[in-house]
Amino acid sequence: MILCIVIAIKTLKNFYIKSQENRQLTRENANAELQLLKAQIHPHFLFNTLNNIYSFALNKSTEASDLVEKLSDTIHYMITDCNTAFVPLEKEIKMLQDYIDLERVRYGSRLEMGLDIQRDHTGKLIAPLLMIPFVENCFKHGSSMATGQQWINLSIDVQNNVMDFKIANSKPVQAAYPNEKHGIGLQNVKKRLALLYPGKHQLNISCTDNVYSVQMQIQLKT
Repeated sequence: MILCIVIAIKTLKNFYIKSQENRQLTRENANAELQLLKAQIHPHFLFNTLNNIYSFALNKSTEASDLVEKLSDTIHYMITDCNTAFVPLEKEIKMLQDYIDLERVRYGSRLEMGLDIQRDHTGKLIAPLLMIPFVENCFKHGSSMATGQQWINLSIDVQNNVMDFKIANSKPVQAAYPNEKHGIGLQNVKKRLALLYPGKHQLNISCTDNVYSVQMQIQLKT
C-alpha cells in the first residue's frame, strides 16, 4: 500500500509539472506570435507614410517638416509603448490621428474626413495597433484609387469599458478590397483579436459597390 501511495504521489507530481510546462509553452508561443504579428504591421505602415513625406519633400513643401514631426511621434510611440501587451487608449487614438493627418494632407479638399472620437478614455487599455490596419485600408484601397470627391467616417465610442470602433469609406466600384483570405493587415487583426480578446470582441466587415465599412467592439482592460 505504501508503494502504491508513493507511486501515486510521484505520478501526480509529474503530471502537475508537465501541466505547468505546457501552460508556460502555450503562453510563450502566444507571446511570440503576437510579437511577430505586430512586427508585420510596422513595415507596411511606415513604408506608406515615408512615401507620403517623400512626395512633399520632392516638391519642397513647407508641410514636410510637420509631417516628419508627426511621423517621429508615431515611431517613438511604436518603439516605447508598443513593446507592451496593452497601452493607454488615448495614446493609441493619438497615433491614429497623427496617421490621418499624414494622409489627409495628401488628398486635400477632395477628401471629406469625418471624425467622431470620444475624449474621455482615462484608465482604458487596449492592445496596440489593432485599429490602424482598418484606417490604413480606407486610404489605400479607397481614396487613393478613386478620382473626385471621396469620404471617410471614423467614430470611436467607449461605454461601460466596451469600445465601439466604426469606420467607413467611399470606394471605387472596381476596387479590390482585402477579404477573409487576403490582406495581411486584416489577417493579423483577426489573429490578434483571437489571442488577446477571446470571447470579448466582435468584428463585422461589410463591402458593397460603393461603401466599405468595419465595426469592431472590444471589451477593454482598465
